[in-house]
Amino acid sequence: MNWEQLELNPRIRAARLTGLSRSDVQQLLTATASSYRSYPPVPALVLHRGECRRLESGLRLSVGCPLLDELLRGGLPVGGVTELSGESGAGKTQLALQLCLSVQYPTLYRGLDSGAVYICTEDSFPIRRLQQLIRGQSCLRSDIPPSLISRTQFSDRIYIEHAADLDSLQVCLSQRVPLLLARGLVRLLVVDSVAALFRSEFQADDWLERNKQLLTFSSTLHHLSQEFSTPVLCINQVTDVFNRADHSLGPLSSNVSPALGLAWANQVMVRLMIRRLQGTIARGDQCSALRRLEVVFAPHLARDGRDAAVWSEGVRGVSSSD
Repeated sequence: MNWEQLELNPRIRAARLTGLSRSDVQQLLTATASSYRSYPPVPALVLHRGECRRLESGLRLSVGCPLLDELLRGGLPVGGVTELSGESGAGKTQLALQLCLSVQYPTLYRGLDSGAVYICTEDSFPIRRLQQLIRGQSCLRSDIPPSLISRTQFSDRIYIEHAADLDSLQVCLSQRVPLLLARGLVRLLVVDSVAALFRSEFQADDWLERNKQLLTFSSTLHHLSQEFSTPVLCINQVTDVFNRADHSLGPLSSNVSPALGLAWANQVMVRLMIRRLQGTIARGDQCSALRRLEVVFAPHLARDGRDAAVWSEGVRGVSSSD
């Protein structure tokens, strides 16, 4: 490769091999590596599961907001398990409900033209909020023809399940959910939340059995995702961070980390976190606390984040001009 073909700062190009600062050398190394690598690195686990092809195919499920979709390179990947964690009231369920509506649109509008199955493990399903989001679809999704929105029977294509314990959860995932997927009735699986049952059914001394059950649970999710090319979204709770090593599981700027530790973290392909910030933002007669949606890790995404707010029609990213 010719030196002139590299995308370098002109100052570095003029300096050649002498007088380069540490940052200049780093830029030189990055530019050289990028020239020889056409695609970003892919973890071995993703290759083993056969998910690399799906990531590169470009098929994504939109979250319903251009700014947030930009952060996620189009939305949730169709193959693999995505985790969304955060404190209570941060907006996790809001985004999950929004995805349950987005999945029903045709692929032309970054949906999957199918329904969603929503498994509740701790709280009752927020039906009133869902109805409010349905009424606000024409406002949130201005990119979609109003006629298409008006004739879509959103609530008829969301299948709600309740699992009070791990046994009922496993029965749901091994029997009822595969039936819905095989019939083409759903193309999105949401579990809200993954931590609730594992925290309530196991004591601290039962960590070995808990991890065994976690692996069985995650194996079922990955099997469903791969067999039916279905995005899986798991809502997770958070726990306080007590030492710096825990920061590897969550954003560096946060004092909390997703629950269930490394045993669960190793089963997740994409980890997202949403948290409330100190400020608020107003729009007309509405006011919302600022949120921050962050990518903690993903094989195809940079570690980045976007500010967001929760409005009556749903969750939207906040731009610098807002």
